[in-house]
Amino acid sequence: MKIKELKDIKTKDIKDLEKTVSKLRMDLSKNAVKIAGGKEKNLKKARNIKKEIAQILTIIKSKN
Repeated sequence: MKIKELKDIKTKDIKDLEKTVSKLRMDLSKNAVKIAGGKEKNLKKARNIKKEIAQILTIIKSKN
């Protein structure tokens, strides 16, 4: 995630961030199935999704 995207995320409220996290978790599970099936070529995609989830969860905790 780029710095500009992080700044945009910091302006969102907590409910929107939680929705984003749930979407990313669904993407992560779908990506895991693709990797296991050998259909996904980009193996770093799962790591990047996990990183985005962690960044958003950190922002959520700092807002509380």
